[in-house]
Amino acid sequence: MQKFINNPENLTSELLEGLVLSNPDIITLEQGNLIVNKKLAEADRVTIVTLGGTGHEPAISGFVGEGMIDISVAGNIFAAPGPQACVEAIKMADKGRGVLFVVLNHAGDMLTGNLTMKQVKKLGINVVKVVTQEDVANAPRENADDRRGLVGCVPLYKIAGAAAAAGKSLEEVAAIAQKFADNMATIAVATKGATHPATGMEIAHIAEGTMEIGMGQHGEGGGGTQPMKSADETAAIMMDALLKDLDVKAGEKLMVVINGSGATTLMEQLIVFRACHKLLAEKGIEVVASAVGEILTVQETAGFQMFIARMDDELLGYWNAPCRTPYYRN
Repeated sequence: MQKFINNPENLTSELLEGLVLSNPDIITLEQGNLIVNKKLAEADRVTIVTLGGTGHEPAISGFVGEGMIDISVAGNIFAAPGPQACVEAIKMADKGRGVLFVVLNHAGDMLTGNLTMKQVKKLGINVVKVVTQEDVANAPRENADDRRGLVGCVPLYKIAGAAAAAGKSLEEVAAIAQKFADNMATIAVATKGATHPATGMEIAHIAEGTMEIGMGQHGEGGGGTQPMKSADETAAIMMDALLKDLDVKAGEKLMVVINGSGATTLMEQLIVFRACHKLLAEKGIEVVASAVGEILTVQETAGFQMFIARMDDELLGYWNAPCRTPYYRN
């Protein structure tokens, strides 16, 4: 393993400090590894709190700021933070209008999220939890509670954040976020796994000349290994699975995101997006929103996540609304 780090025990604290030092006008770092929107004190609206392990930069903390997340509770590398930090974050975030608490469906995150909800309810804070669980590879839609949360959390933060900024009530913001969550799907492909930056341990081994469609965020198994294919062939396999999962028909409008996993070039990502756009046009499906680039990574994993979401005018308006965070600005 060759990484430009110092003491592995300080990875999380040093990367969070670097994030804040490079964006001092947008975010602050508070006790408990909380990345906080610098304008939170002025927020007379619903606020948004989320949690997740570090090691996936720029997600999740790189999307804290105006129009997206108000507080990100950061755990150690690939590990969920404890519930007490999340309780403190929600207490800090609550400005009397309620708090939306977004949790990705991974075992540690869900355990922390559920324990947090029990505690904040006892405190009388008005909190609604929304879970992102859009990975089509490891469970069918009817068993959505078994699905992993992948890159879909980030566009959901954007849409929920815009709804909150527009003055919607907590119930309205939660309903908009849930509508988006219910109409999104992601599938990932990897050609090379990552190493844990603290231990050097290999997260997943994929043989040379092969790829695995359906691999999870941390090297969890997916749809099985197959020979490496071209960009167009890979895009077709993955897009077919997503369209089938959401039962997308001709005439519908979609958001399409190609999220690089850490070691796949932007060149490759753009070629894959091109293939997706062409495939959808041939089926009479319009791409009305998009993003291409590294959004939620897994260190030096080679591969990408393909995400789609069914869009309407309301969701599109929120997607296009202004925001200002370290790694996404509109």
